[in-house]
Amino acid sequence: MLSTSLLELGWKTFFQQQVSLEESTDCLPTRIIECHRSRLLGRGKDGDHTFPLALLKHLPAATVGDWLLVDRHSKRPLRLLERQTLLQRKAAGERLDSQLIAANIDTLLIVSSCNRDFNPARLERYLSLALEAGMMPVVVLTKADLCTEVDSFRRRAEALRTGLVVECVNALDTTALAGVAAWCKTGQTLAMVGSSGVGKSSLANALGAGEQVTAAVREDDQRGRHTTTARSLHQLPGGGLLIDTPGMRELQLADCEDGVNALFADVLDFANCRFADCSHDSEPGCGVQRAIAAGQLDRRRLQSYRKLQAEQQRNSESLAQKRRRMKQLGKLYKTIQKQSMQRKSRD
Repeated sequence: MLSTSLLELGWKTFFQQQVSLEESTDCLPTRIIECHRSRLLGRGKDGDHTFPLALLKHLPAATVGDWLLVDRHSKRPLRLLERQTLLQRKAAGERLDSQLIAANIDTLLIVSSCNRDFNPARLERYLSLALEAGMMPVVVLTKADLCTEVDSFRRRAEALRTGLVVECVNALDTTALAGVAAWCKTGQTLAMVGSSGVGKSSLANALGAGEQVTAAVREDDQRGRHTTTARSLHQLPGGGLLIDTPGMRELQLADCEDGVNALFADVLDFANCRFADCSHDSEPGCGVQRAIAAGQLDRRRLQSYRKLQAEQQRNSESLAQKRRRMKQLGKLYKTIQKQSMQRKSRD
């Protein structure tokens, strides 16, 4: 096992300021490095510890990358520290929940590949999540050695946001990974996201995260299968920390308005329309439509902006409605319990 000093595990002043003097004496900071269905695995200065989920019921839901304060003697988790950043999405399917992906990330590696998997709309979803959470997004285009049009893929990715960092790599050539490896500094936490088959596990292996299982993509559609089945944090030889996540078949946004607006600043820059409530469709005096007609803005960008804004608003409203229902239900349970206790005391 690599060094387990708190600094090398990603401990920062942000977390230290949350710990009281008494807690500094009685507790040990422990970072969650693996999430499984029935348990979490944490790592601290004193080594690794397994926490059955039953021991965490009194705490908010934790995810890989979180910091726990653990009793020095009993090793029981006492408190979940406030997160600096949080990567989350709406749960897949019809469930009205938010799914935690990873916490306390400094840099988000958004992995795609130089083949038919490359999808600007999908990249925009990941970028919106990163910007909403306050993470540094870096787009990593893999399989550059198998492509003759790498520069074209790079330009298309760079066009998604002014100043966006895009790295084109061949995971089998370590010299081509220098740009990505530069982000893996001591104490810095990176997370890697992307669809299945884009080469995340191969990239993790090349960065020194240990032997992650890899699988070839299908020849007919260039799609892959999930080879990472659980979220995990790995200490890298260069000093950084890498969180690998399973490929996501579905990525819906919720509570992500600021991230979407930040990503589509180019669209909003042209929104000097005649009407304040302009939908940027067919209204007279629309600055956005004027920019499209003049070739200053890609129509696809407007369509993508509309789609993501509508989606995150719809999902956010659904989640808010569920929270209100659960809150009302909780109040009802408390009222019934109180009335029951009053009846018992009278009897």
